Amino acid sequence: MDSMRKTSKPGMLHVYTGDGKGKTTAAMGLALRASGAGMKILIVQFDKCPDDDNHYMERKILMRMDNIMFIATGKNRMLNNGTFRFGIEPGDSDEAKRGLMEAKKSIENGNYGMVILDEAITALSYGLISESDLRSIIDLWKQCGKKSELILTGRGATEWLVNEADLVTEMKKIKHYFDKGVKARIGIEF
Repeated sequence: MDSMRKTSKPGMLHVYTGDGKGKTTAAMGLALRASGAGMKILIVQFDKCPDDDNHYMERKILMRMDNIMFIATGKNRMLNNGTFRFGIEPGDSDEAKRGLMEAKKSIENGNYGMVILDEAITALSYGLISESDLRSIIDLWKQCGKKSELILTGRGATEWLVNEADLVTEMKKIKHYFDKGVKARIGIEF
């Protein structure tokens, strides 16, 4: 029995997508559950600046956990006035490629029972990574025997990704207080 997964069954491909709140939260909740079960977890965050711990509060606890390896990639998108920078600037794609390389290494070495690629789908939607990049990660995961649970999050999952996945959850926005002008709140949105 593999001590990283606590099971001999192959891992599953999870996709958390949609325009609603909760995609990253669902993945981090899964990491917390897996950690409690003794699994080793790799979390690679795409397009979430490594130097910005003020906007990604989940890092503060997850980075302290012995069985979780946390790697953040991306350039800062939070502007001084509290708004978000859209569009791609030099360096954004390089950071996304760094995240892909970390994911590939972890899948190849098989040291983790769970690999979370947070915002990888959004990175695809923004053009930070290509469809072939994401397909190569999934193909490698399959070739290596699906030794881990593979979790992908982000808006805009494409039809091929939905078809590839074993589990797809779409977060659908029905109503959001942002639409009334409420700003992001610490501990809730970040």
